[in-house]
Amino acid sequence: MASRLRLGQRMPNPGPELGESKGGEGEAKKPEQRLEVTDLGGGSEVAHIRRFMDRETAWEMFEQLDKGIPWTRPTIRVFGRSAVQPRDTCYVADEGLTVLKYSGYQPHAHSWDEFPVLKDILKAVHEAIPGSYFNSVVLNRYKAGLDYVSWHADDEPLYGPTPEIASVTFGCEREFLLRKKPTKSANSVSGEAAQKRPKISAGQQHSFLLKHGSLLVMRGYTQRDWQHAVPKRAKAASPRINLTFRRVLS
Repeated sequence: MASRLRLGQRMPNPGPELGESKGGEGEAKKPEQRLEVTDLGGGSEVAHIRRFMDRETAWEMFEQLDKGIPWTRPTIRVFGRSAVQPRDTCYVADEGLTVLKYSGYQPHAHSWDEFPVLKDILKAVHEAIPGSYFNSVVLNRYKAGLDYVSWHADDEPLYGPTPEIASVTFGCEREFLLRKKPTKSANSVSGEAAQKRPKISAGQQHSFLLKHGSLLVMRGYTQRDWQHAVPKRAKAASPRINLTFRRVLS
């Protein structure tokens, strides 16, 4: 497991954070990255590093992303209706990759060279996850608690059958939910019962609190068998920026 990587110039240190110890000359010693793995069963798993990036560096990254990314809030198609996407977004990818489309929207693919901060974060992610390789990133900015992402799976064919997706969070902590996809038999039920959400047992749902500077990775068949969401939360009063690094198959 990789040691914590410092990115960018160090800002004045307000004091050690919980879990950090003081280093030489009054500086906070960087804590070890601890990987926590949740086995979802069936070849799916989630890996979580709560302290992927130290707090000060993460705030530097947040400021650069918040001010430097050309955010847009596009109109998408949801259940046959047009609606404004409930969060800001941007897309960055290697040149020549398969075009990304979702909900009737095709984002412009920006170059990594436009945003050096993203290249730094990508390098840190690759070092924290040995053997990983990502060539694109979807950025989302949640301005407050009414911004959200509904239940979905990143199971587009351009990512392959077992995509690895790494999610880095900056700013306001938000709840990240996972639930098992309904079975085919549940989907085939007709009438009133089909309109009701299928019951989900305790082992078929998980919740992770994604904090400032954290990293969460979905692996294996998670996109095939599970859905995830970031629900509305009235108490989330400040912005959150989330980066989901993916590998697009060329």
